[in-house]
Amino acid sequence: MQEHRKLPRDRVYFGGTVAFNARTSTLACVVRNFSRFGAKIEFENPALVPDEVDFEIERKAISCSARLIWRDRFAAGLVFSGVGESRGVIPLDWARKLRASERANQQLKSRLDQLRSE
Repeated sequence: MQEHRKLPRDRVYFGGTVAFNARTSTLACVVRNFSRFGAKIEFENPALVPDEVDFEIERKAISCSARLIWRDRFAAGLVFSGVGESRGVIPLDWARKLRASERANQQLKSRLDQLRSE
């Protein structure tokens, strides 16, 4: 098999999370190898996971958008979106604060719509 990676990945054994459907659906996974460009993850059924996901490794305090580039029965390969751009890997606490702010913003918009309709 020909190697297509830009950098070799380090073998690791981290717990991770894959989130999708606007972060309403999550699946726990095991991260088997990792680099700043991507990761190999394992979980029970990667067929359930869409091609675009949010990926977190709490132990390393990172969160980023990722795209599945391959999948088999129990594993999948991720490439991180926006690597080298300002949208790359960000600290986990920033991602959580951003998500909380987005939820609060949605709630405020809903409340405004409700008040306007009264």
